[in-house]
Amino acid sequence: MGRNEDVRFISSNIKIPPFPKYHPFPQLSALPFARHDFSFHLQRAKESIHRLAASFTRAWGRPNLICSSSLAFTRPEQEQNPRRPQHAKEDEERVLISEVLIRNKDGEVLERTDLEAAAAGALKFSRPNSALTVREVQEDVHRIIDSGVFCSCMPVAVDTRDGIRLIFQVEPNQEFHGLICEGANVLPSKFLEDAFHDGYGKIVNIRHLDKIIKSINGWYIERGLFGMVSDVEILSGGILKLQVSEAEVNNINIRFLDRKTGEPTDGRTKTETILRQLTTKKGQVYSLLQGRRDVETILTMGIMEDVTIIPQPSSDGRKVDLVMNLVERPSGGFSAGGGISSGITSGPLSGLIGSFAYSHRNVFGRNQKLNLSLERGQIDSIFRINYSDPWIEGDDKRTSRTIMIQNSRTPGTLVHGGQQSGHTGLTIRRVTAGIEFSRPIRPQWSGTAGVIFQHAGARDDKGKPLIRDIYNCPLTASGNPYDQMLISKLEGVYTGSNDYGSSMFSFNVEQGLPVHSEWLCFNRVSGRARQCLEVGPLRFLLSLSGGHVVGNFSPHEAFAIGGTNSVRGYEEGAVGSGRSYAVGSAELSSRLVGPVEVVLFGDYGSDFGSGSTVPGDPAGARGKPGYGHGYGVGIRVDSPLGPLRLEYALNDKFARRFHFGVGHRN
Repeated sequence: MGRNEDVRFISSNIKIPPFPKYHPFPQLSALPFARHDFSFHLQRAKESIHRLAASFTRAWGRPNLICSSSLAFTRPEQEQNPRRPQHAKEDEERVLISEVLIRNKDGEVLERTDLEAAAAGALKFSRPNSALTVREVQEDVHRIIDSGVFCSCMPVAVDTRDGIRLIFQVEPNQEFHGLICEGANVLPSKFLEDAFHDGYGKIVNIRHLDKIIKSINGWYIERGLFGMVSDVEILSGGILKLQVSEAEVNNINIRFLDRKTGEPTDGRTKTETILRQLTTKKGQVYSLLQGRRDVETILTMGIMEDVTIIPQPSSDGRKVDLVMNLVERPSGGFSAGGGISSGITSGPLSGLIGSFAYSHRNVFGRNQKLNLSLERGQIDSIFRINYSDPWIEGDDKRTSRTIMIQNSRTPGTLVHGGQQSGHTGLTIRRVTAGIEFSRPIRPQWSGTAGVIFQHAGARDDKGKPLIRDIYNCPLTASGNPYDQMLISKLEGVYTGSNDYGSSMFSFNVEQGLPVHSEWLCFNRVSGRARQCLEVGPLRFLLSLSGGHVVGNFSPHEAFAIGGTNSVRGYEEGAVGSGRSYAVGSAELSSRLVGPVEVVLFGDYGSDFGSGSTVPGDPAGARGKPGYGHGYGVGIRVDSPLGPLRLEYALNDKFARRFHFGVGHRN
C-alpha cells in the first residue's frame, strides 16, 4: 500500500467451518437424509462478523458500514453515536466505494484468473463508484461463499486518494486429489467413482459436492435402504473424506398380538417358522422395500391376519432392532359351499355341486396345512385329503411337499358321451394317491416333481364296472375293469404376475412306470401359454394349449376338445378326443362399467387326425369331426366367487350355444 493509503479497518475472516456431524438415525420412523444447504455455516459467519462490528465502531468512531454478515444488528448502547437517533437503522447509511478488487488471503493477485472471475461474477452490489450499505456488502460476501469455490472471504476497506477501495480477500478450496469413503458397505464403488470422476484435479466446489451427497442419499432412498452421508471433511492434500452411516439390523423380535385387544399374547406359530420366511437378516442394512416384501410373504402364508414391522433404535446408535407384530388367524374350521361343473349338460340339477370341507392351516405351528373336502353333485363326487408343508424343515431352497389321497367319480361324457350314446350315466371312478415336491427355480419360475398312483375304471349308472361301451369300444387299456398306473410327473410354470392377463407358460411331462406287468406304460406331454397386450381400454388375450400321448393309455384319458373351456359353440368334448390336440383362442375385451366387461372371442381346436389312434376310437364311433371352430360374444362380471362368464357362441356347423362358467378359462 502507498503511504497515503490508510487502512480504516480489516474484518475477520468469513470461513466455512467443517461440515456438521449428523446423528445417523435420530428418528427411525422418518429417516432424515443429510441436506448440506450451508445455512449452518452462514449463521456462524454472521455471528463472527456481528462481533466484528463492535470492534470496528470503536476503531473508526462511526457506524459499521462494511463487513456485517447479519441481516440486521444493533450496536451496544454504550457505543451508539449520541447525535444519531436511536431508532435510525445503520444499514440505511451508505459509503461511496471507488474501487472493488478480488485478492487472495495475503492481499495479492490471484494466480488463477478463473477463480478471480468466479468471485467477481458472484458480486451483485459491490461495483466501483457505488454507494454500499453494510447489508449489501454482507450479501456479496455470502454470494462469494455460496459459489462453492472458496472456503473463506474477508472484505477489507482501504482509504486511498481516490476514495475507499473495497477488497474481497478470498481463499480457494483445495484441489480434489482423492476420496476416502467409510461405512458404505452396500453402496457400489462404481457409483462413487462415476460421481467424483469429473472432479479430479479441480478445485472442490461445495455446491457440486452437495449435489453428489444428495445423489448418494438418493441412491439409498430409491432402494429403500436406511443409509445416508453423515459427515464430510476435506483433508490436507485435497483428500475428501465421506462418512456414510448405514443402519444394520441388530435383532429381529417376533411379537404376537391378540386379535381383539391388540395386547401381546402367546402365539401358536413357531418363531423359527416366521424367521425363515424373512429375507431380512441380522447384519444386513435394513431395507424398507425388503421389509415390505417380507410382510407380503408372511401374509401369503395364510395364517396371519395382520403383519407390521416397526424399526426401533438399538443400544448401538448405528443399528436398528426390528419388532414384527403378528395377529394370527383362527387356525382351522369347517366350511360349506357350492359350485358348477361344466361336465354335466343335462338334467334338472345340471352341473350343481355341493361341498363340505375342514381345514387346518397351521398344523403343529409350522404353517403345515391339512384339508379334508367332499364335493357331491348329480354325478360328480370327490373326496380328497391333502397334507402340505409349504417349506420342508432343513431345506434352504423353499421346497414344499404335498401328500394327497383322493377318491373321485366324474362323468365319462367328455370322451364316451355325445352323439347317439346310450351311456348317459357312464362315470369314471379313480382312486389316486401321490406325493409332490415343488420349489421356486428362478424369479417367476417354479417346478414340481412327484409320483402318483392311480386306480381308474368305468361304471354304469348302477355302479357296476364296465369294460366296453355300447359301440363295443374298450373303456380300459388293460382289458380289465380297472387300469392301474404309477406316474412320475415333472412340471414347470412361468407366471408374469398373479393377474390373469399376464404372460404365462407351463409344461407338464408324465411318464407311466411299468413297475408291474399290468400297469400302463405311456408318456404324456402337455403345455399351455398365454400372452396379453393392452392398447388403451382394449385388451387382447391370446392363449394356446396342446399335448401328445405316446404308449398305452386309458381311452378316458384322451385329450377332449370342445366346450366352455375349449372350443366354444360345441358341447363338452364334442369336437374330438385324440392322442394329440391343440386349441387356440383369441379374445378382445373392454371394460363397460364397474365390474362388467364385454368380450369378443374366437376359438379353434384340432386333434390332428389322432382320434382313431385312441384305443377303441371313441371319437370315430360318435362321429366327432376332429376339428372345429367357434366365435361369439360374452359378458363377464367380477364377483366374490370369481369372474362370472356368460357367453353366446356360434360354431362352424352353424349351431348356437350358451356357455356359463365361474372363474377364468383353464
